[in-house]
Amino acid sequence: MDVFDTCHRVTDLLLSGDEPTARDELIKLLAREKDDRIPYNPLINRLIREVGLFPYLDPITSTWEDRYVYEVFKSDIGEEKPVTLHREQSKLLNGLVHGKSIAVSAPTSFGKSFVIDSFIAIREPKNVVILVPTIALADETRRRLQRKFSEKYKIITVPDQSLSSMNILVFPQERAIGYINTLESIDILVVDEFYKASKAFDKERSPALIRAIVHLGRIAKQRYFLAPNISDLKDNPFTEGMEFVRLDFHTVYLEKYDLYKSIGRDQQKKSEALIQILSNNPGKTLIYAGTYTNINKVSNLLIDALDSTNRKLLNEFKSWLARNYDPNWELTRSISLGVGFHNGQLHRSLSQIQIRLFEEEDGIDYLISTSSIIEGVNTSARNIVLWSNKNGKARIDDFTYKNIIGRGGRMFRHFIGQIFILEEPPPEASTQLELEIPEEILGSIDPEKLHFEYSPEQLEAIHAYEDEINRLVGSEDFDYFREFEGFQNSNTQVILGVVRNIRSNPNKWNGLAYLNSSNPDHWGRILWLLIRLQPQVWETQWTKYVEFVKILSGNWHRSIPDLLEDLSALDIGINDFFKLERNTTFKLASLLGDVSTIYNRLYPNKAVDLSVAISRFSHAFLPKVVFQLEEYGVPRMMSRKINSSEVIDLENATDIHATLDEFRKIGYDELVASVGNFDAFESYILRYFYEGIEQQ
Repeated sequence: MDVFDTCHRVTDLLLSGDEPTARDELIKLLAREKDDRIPYNPLINRLIREVGLFPYLDPITSTWEDRYVYEVFKSDIGEEKPVTLHREQSKLLNGLVHGKSIAVSAPTSFGKSFVIDSFIAIREPKNVVILVPTIALADETRRRLQRKFSEKYKIITVPDQSLSSMNILVFPQERAIGYINTLESIDILVVDEFYKASKAFDKERSPALIRAIVHLGRIAKQRYFLAPNISDLKDNPFTEGMEFVRLDFHTVYLEKYDLYKSIGRDQQKKSEALIQILSNNPGKTLIYAGTYTNINKVSNLLIDALDSTNRKLLNEFKSWLARNYDPNWELTRSISLGVGFHNGQLHRSLSQIQIRLFEEEDGIDYLISTSSIIEGVNTSARNIVLWSNKNGKARIDDFTYKNIIGRGGRMFRHFIGQIFILEEPPPEASTQLELEIPEEILGSIDPEKLHFEYSPEQLEAIHAYEDEINRLVGSEDFDYFREFEGFQNSNTQVILGVVRNIRSNPNKWNGLAYLNSSNPDHWGRILWLLIRLQPQVWETQWTKYVEFVKILSGNWHRSIPDLLEDLSALDIGINDFFKLERNTTFKLASLLGDVSTIYNRLYPNKAVDLSVAISRFSHAFLPKVVFQLEEYGVPRMMSRKINSSEVIDLENATDIHATLDEFRKIGYDELVASVGNFDAFESYILRYFYEGIEQQ
């Protein structure tokens, strides 16, 4: 179909009121014009304007009317030059600038970050809180905001940081709890992927997110909640007073290939189809594998099928992984083939490095992922392969499926995202978001303060919690244990279980102070008491986990290969190492913090300061700033080199922002010269780190 015929069809669709289809047809035309390197003619520009895709307008070939639209929809997003927003972005921004609180459902390709950035640039709010699902997304957001707003704002992504006069706080919901008593007011509360507040979508995280929304929402002057693919939002107290806006406004077109129909359940056909897809479709490709096991299965398939790319950067990365992690690890073996993988357990710096390499032209071509890629980062690709229709053990629903394929295409780079479906997708369904009080936090709720239509069962649970806490601790501490905002665990039944356990036999907890000892042999009995409080969460045998924690205590002074050698006697390999280290830094550290709070409250005459032990566990036995630097993209082995060179004292540093100032003052070139033994890939990592902390 030639240009004129396509434009005629687009016009007919617009006249019939079918703008979404008209937009899709026009995007396909823009893709053909881009591939053929043909400038848009005035007719194409006019149709771009008609469907609201103003950023796609070519001001050189446009009529004066269309050029006017291109200019008038420009907005300050914190960069040197204003950027043209599309029609729906502009509407959202206009509502926010005029003080509205908005809950919006918009596609993945919508460009939501432009709206947030533009609001900050225009309104200059004093305190902005942005809640994101993962630490990886927090770092990605920080990098973007750092570049634009760091001269005016203190951008905070880690716990226990002091506030400045103007602040942008970006972190997952679990970290938000630590700032509830610090923030007096919030100008705007942004909740990204707010559908995760529903247990139907994220059973594990929803209690913490609801808790954060409740507490932070009370002091927020304005709220902006974002999610994809929500058809309806039921009335609830958490979004009360917010306008729900549903937008089906796509900036790219998704072309789907239902290969599962010819594959069926034949695994050999499925494997052959994947190799053929990668051979015949150049460009960056995301492969949704669904489980950790499938990541290994797909990576081994590609290791056998692909030849080395012989790219210098990837070969350097492979050598670095072999030295610093494990030469036999699947990632080490696959990376020189242009294959990486992404999941929620990797060290944060490793995930960041791979996302960066996926953006590089001579970097990673294929990224195999679990659901972490749809909730952890904002990356996208020309090609999406749905290898599995599972998310863990369960089948994905239509909502998750749309989230996965929504990663296909990118504005200005890939007008068309190609979606290759190798397993049957779920049936199409509308998604109604229903936000309820999770049963896990019922014990922390005073029904008189949070107005909600509680069911008889919920009221019974609240009163049962109140009665038992009151019986265990007495009336004086009743309100404290019900409403204390410093508990790390959002499950009040866990808190109640800790209170019950300590009250039943306080003497068995007398050795808590041993956890502050530098000798891990002193920790065993108390570690056993702790893990028995939540026996189901450690993902390995208790004996094995206790021994793992003791070996992990050497994390700062020993290399990961050395630790893995000791752990091999426990049958713990590198993938289990990542998983169990994360359990220690979050689950174990949080539990110990809550035990400390409860024990010291109940028995003030026996109070024990466990801040040393809590800090060790929460930072994986690394110096605090070294652990935090991993979130900024500096792996621990590089921090060890920097510390040994004495150019920056990372071992005794306590404030991440002061340390970042030291890095900026020294500069990339001087730091590399002073350390002296960074290899080629570490220099690459360091340059990426500096890009993420630079100010305008």
